[in-house]
Amino acid sequence: MPNRQESELDGLTLLGNQGTKYTFQYAPEILEVFDNKHPNRDYFVKFNCPEFTSLCPITGQPDFATIYISYIPNQKMVESKSLKLYLFSFRNHGDFHEDCMNIIMNDLIQLMDPRYIEVWGKFTPRGGISIDPYCNYGKPGTKFEKMADYRLMNHDLYPETIDNR
Repeated sequence: MPNRQESELDGLTLLGNQGTKYTFQYAPEILEVFDNKHPNRDYFVKFNCPEFTSLCPITGQPDFATIYISYIPNQKMVESKSLKLYLFSFRNHGDFHEDCMNIIMNDLIQLMDPRYIEVWGKFTPRGGISIDPYCNYGKPGTKFEKMADYRLMNHDLYPETIDNR
């Protein structure tokens, strides 16, 4: 009979795996989930991902960013190692900054069906300009839909001091 910890890890293939393979092409299928142990409580989970890279679809030059992913889980949660490998899979992916953030958010919505999620990319300057796309989503017909509207309308009211990152 499996112990409690083993049954909680059912379906997770990457966590603790010493033979991790890094995929250099966009791979949403690498994402894994586990059950939220506190589905009756609203709370945020935040990931800070300071080593994101993708490629400019026009020039092929690398773009570097810190990605912030915050979500309020529903029944499922994303496993962090699979998220790390998923984000790594953008390394050779050619898309604009705004597209990458929306793709990430859409993949996580499809994976977890969260109550609320936001994805914010803070890209390092290239050509003298930085681009910081922000997108969010609240479950339709719930208070989280209104929360998404409010957070979008009030997003970045107090912009950070840019220090060239």
